[in-house]
Amino acid sequence: MIALYTWTTPNGRKPAILLEELGIPYTVHAVNISKDEQFKPEFLAISPNNKIPAIVDDEADGGALSVFESGAVLTYLAEKYGEFLPASGPARYKVLEWLHWQIGGLGPMLGQLGFFEKFSKEKSPLASERFKKEADRLLGVMDTQLAKTTYLAGAEYSIADIAAYPWVFAATTFLGEVLADSLAAKPSLQRWIKLVGERPAVKKGMAILSQP
Repeated sequence: MIALYTWTTPNGRKPAILLEELGIPYTVHAVNISKDEQFKPEFLAISPNNKIPAIVDDEADGGALSVFESGAVLTYLAEKYGEFLPASGPARYKVLEWLHWQIGGLGPMLGQLGFFEKFSKEKSPLASERFKKEADRLLGVMDTQLAKTTYLAGAEYSIADIAAYPWVFAATTFLGEVLADSLAAKPSLQRWIKLVGERPAVKKGMAILSQP
């Protein structure tokens, strides 16, 4: 069985969504990052970078396998169960393109914007403006792509959409006031948010650890 170590952050919700989409049994282990539980030695043994999410697959070939970093987790699960990532060819690399785009761009930039706008006690107009502009640019990249395709990597729903959705959801909620004008000007992105957000597995994955 898959053991998921996670918390209620955009990155932490990605593997939960995929596990729900796959419909396989899994266990959830809360790693409360507000209490620094990610620095405990037992979690370090699973995730050397002290970051959630991570999984342990006790039925992996060769014995129990731990995987950390959200993109690696999504790729591992999609390949193991043969869904949401084409096995080969151009379609596979389109999914991987957009998966890595999210990991390297959208997530980090929205994270920095959230820090300077919401968490930092010292306000930095220069930093806020820098990350707001970059967030708007990246959301614009999504909107342009989604004007041409149903999902990020093409006609089929994939781990690229699963990776991006929790961050875009955070842009519409946690950062909703900051990015309101940017989001309102992106109709194709709005269509995709509704389309992906209405999936039952996405709803369940987004609610990870929020239910008693």
